[in-house]
Formats: sequence, C-alpha cells, structure tokens
Amino acid sequence: MTAPVEALPAGADVMQQLVESAGEAYQQAADMTDLTEVISTLMAVDAGRETRVRLGGNLFDVVISSSGLQARGVVALMDEIQGGSGPVIEDPESGWFYWLVQPGSSSRWKPHSHAVCLGGPHTITLPSLNRAAPPGPYWLRPLAQVSNRLVALGPLSEALAQIRPEPTPHAALAAQLGIAF
Repeated sequence: MTAPVEALPAGADVMQQLVESAGEAYQQAADMTDLTEVISTLMAVDAGRETRVRLGGNLFDVVISSSGLQARGVVALMDEIQGGSGPVIEDPESGWFYWLVQPGSSSRWKPHSHAVCLGGPHTITLPSLNRAAPPGPYWLRPLAQVSNRLVALGPLSEALAQIRPEPTPHAALAAQLGIAF
C-alpha cells in the first residue's frame, strides 16, 4: 500500500516559506531613499564631481585632525598598521585631515585632545576621485587606492594620541559649527 500523497504548497506559500527561512538576511532596506542617495553620491564622486554627503548612516563618519607635519606622521603610521591608511582627505585651506572611519564611530569615540569625530547629522563634501592635489580639498589617500577600506578607529585614535598633531581642530571646528564652549 502506498502512503497518501500530501498536497504540495502553492507557489506563493513556497515563496513565503523561503522568505521567512532567510531571516534577517532578507530584510529589506529600511529606507530605499538612503540607498538611492548613497548610489548617486558615489556615482557623482566617481564621475569627477564634488558632492556633499551626510555622515553616518551606512557610509562613514569622519575624524578631523590637523594636517601638519606631525599629522603626516600619523598617516605614515596608519600606512604601516593597515597596509595603507584608508581614505584620507586633506583640506589645505583649513589645515585639516578628514579620516573616513566606520559609520557609528562618533558614538564610540572618546574625547580626544588632538582630533574630533563627527557623524550624522553633519555633512562633508567629498572631492572628485581624480582630485589628488591642491587647490582645494583632495584625496591624500583615495578610496580606490585602499580598496574601499575605511580607516581603523582604534589604531587611529592611538596614533593621534602618540604623535599629538597640532594645532588641534576643536576650537576652529566649534566656531565653524556655531557651537559655544
């Protein structure tokens, strides 16, 4: 005697079971607008245009330090530690380095005497990827050169504390952002 054949679930039921079995990996992006913004931003930078980017989210936060001779020592140290420091923008007009670090870093950053870490809702203007020298902000360490790896926050904080680049950005950044001490 043969066992009774159970009815197979309908196509829609099978798909729903597959979706549910995928768990969190299947979750759709909470806001597709963010994804669209990220893609358009990266396309604009790749196409050779400067573009303003909101910090935080899924892209990156930024650590701001001096860009003087001592800070170049930090870049050299990060090159050794990471096999390439990760993306760094130099702004010769302000005298700052912008180190691109993992998103969410600003919430983990401990007060530092030689650097500041910012995330959302702040923004940064990224120079075009082909901008590798002044005038204006340029990529000291471009994204493409470091295989899209961000700067490691812990080692960066330690390197900045060890080398202590001057002048510190705190007062100038607070004035630029309209923050009173």
